[in-house]
Amino acid sequence: MGTPILVTGGTGTLGSQVVPLLRAAGHDVRVLSRHGRPAADGVEYVTGDLLKDEGVVAAVAGTETVLHLAGGQKGDDVATRNLLRAASDAGVRHLVYISVIGADRVPLAWLRTKLDAERAVADSGIPWTTLRAAQFHDLALTMVEKMTRLPVLPVPGGLRLQPVDVREVAARLAELTLGTPAGLVPDLAGPDVHDIAALAAPYLKLRGRRPRPKLPVRIPGRVGRAYREGANLTLEGAETGKVTWEEFLAERVGR
Repeated sequence: MGTPILVTGGTGTLGSQVVPLLRAAGHDVRVLSRHGRPAADGVEYVTGDLLKDEGVVAAVAGTETVLHLAGGQKGDDVATRNLLRAASDAGVRHLVYISVIGADRVPLAWLRTKLDAERAVADSGIPWTTLRAAQFHDLALTMVEKMTRLPVLPVPGGLRLQPVDVREVAARLAELTLGTPAGLVPDLAGPDVHDIAALAAPYLKLRGRRPRPKLPVRIPGRVGRAYREGANLTLEGAETGKVTWEEFLAERVGR
C-alpha cells in the first residue's frame, strides 16, 4: 500500500467523510488529532497540535502525501506554516489544502489567515494542490437554526450563499489527494445561490413552523460591500455539486 496519507483535521466534519474514501481506495491513513485514539480499520491516530507545533514532525515522518483539512477561526496561517516546515523536512511530495471561496476577496480576519495559508503552501517548495470550497450545507443549517429561533428573521442585505454538500467536497478532495499536484484548481460550490430568507423558508416548512417576519440588516463597511458584490461567490468557472439545499434539508431535517 505504500506510505500512509497524513490527514490533518481527519476527525472533523470534512475529514470524517474523506478518510473512508481514502481507505476505500486502498490507502493507509494517518490522522493528526489533538486527542489520541486507538488505530482502527487501517487508520492510525497520532496526537499533536499544529498551532502549538507539537507532534507535527512525528506525524509527518514517513509520509509522502498530506491532506491539510484542520482549521479554525484563528491561526490557520501559523498552523499551516508549522505543518509545511515539517513536511518539507520530511520530503513530502504532495500537499493538498482546503480553503474557502472568497479568501482573496472578502476582508474578514479569518479569511485573511486562509489566504496567508494558501500563499504559504504555494511558496513552500512542496508540490501542492489547493481547493477553495463554498460553505457546507451543515454550516448553513447551523446558521439558519440559530436565526429562526428569533421572533424575526434577520436578513443581511446582499448576503448570498452557495452552500455545497460536504460529501461532494470530500469526494473531490480524495480525487485530488490521489492525483498529481495541480496548483489552484477550480472552486467547488453548491448548485444554487440563496439569500438568508430563501435558506430559512424550506427549513421552517419542514419543521412545521410559520414563516418569520423579515428584518433587513445592513452589513457595514468593506465587508458588507464585498458581500453585496458577491465576493464570497464563484458564479462563473466553478465546479458545482449536485445536492441542493432542499435535498440536504429533506435528508437531515425531514427524517
